[in-house]
Amino acid sequence: MGTDYQQARAALGLRLRELRLSAPGGRLTGTQLAEQHGWHKSKVSRLENGKITPTPDDLRLWVDATGQPQAYDELLSRLKGFESHIRSWRRQLAAGHQPVQQTIAAEYARSSVVHGFESVTVPGIFQIPDYARSIFQRYAELQRSPRDTEDAVRARLQRQELLYTRGKRFKILIGETALRSLICPPSVLAAQLDRLTGLIGTDTVQLGVIPFTASLKIPPTGGFWIHDERLVTVETWHAELWVDDADAIAAYLRTWRTLQESAVYSADAQNVINAARRALNSH
Repeated sequence: MGTDYQQARAALGLRLRELRLSAPGGRLTGTQLAEQHGWHKSKVSRLENGKITPTPDDLRLWVDATGQPQAYDELLSRLKGFESHIRSWRRQLAAGHQPVQQTIAAEYARSSVVHGFESVTVPGIFQIPDYARSIFQRYAELQRSPRDTEDAVRARLQRQELLYTRGKRFKILIGETALRSLICPPSVLAAQLDRLTGLIGTDTVQLGVIPFTASLKIPPTGGFWIHDERLVTVETWHAELWVDDADAIAAYLRTWRTLQESAVYSADAQNVINAARRALNSH
């Protein structure tokens, strides 16, 4: 979690404390406020000290308890301001994976040119149902989120319709590790690799593969997606980062172009995919 995010959350916590201490009906103690809403007694202090992020419902309950409902819009604006860039998985996945898929699909729909890089998994925009199903099941377990696997798979597949939309361009790089990682059963990975082979040559898709044997200028680490040079999304283990700063976007685009120098395309990319496909025969 970045320093700016921490500072913004701490500032919001101080504002919450001010509201509690200046309640028109008389100063509330943290214990009194917690008891009103059935919260653990430590929640008030953790919110006020910027240790946890409040939900919009928390803010509503807070202003109601302190008798200052007019402060809700201000608090919500503060919350949205710093959450727009760091979107925790805990909060995003509270209702399952489907809403998250729908949110990112809207960004893909807005974009004319998408640059993407994934080092260890096949990109969602290319995933077949069984591969996507394996991904969602594993992440639901990791994040302890609702298991809406089938709804999430359908939402991800609907996004793939954009691959066939005239005027769109998808410039995607994949590390060879993604072609060999058994995040799913071998038979599913084999079908997924066949799907990738079929995408090569599609007029909207420019698919590059970075082989194990490629000479690298920089190490290919975590994946990222650039939408029309207006937005970058990056997934971490605790959150999804949405980056709209022009200098940062330019840095990601330079990174993508540097990685592209190590990629192979067309028949050479097919050869790398086919080699991974043949290697599955040993499983």
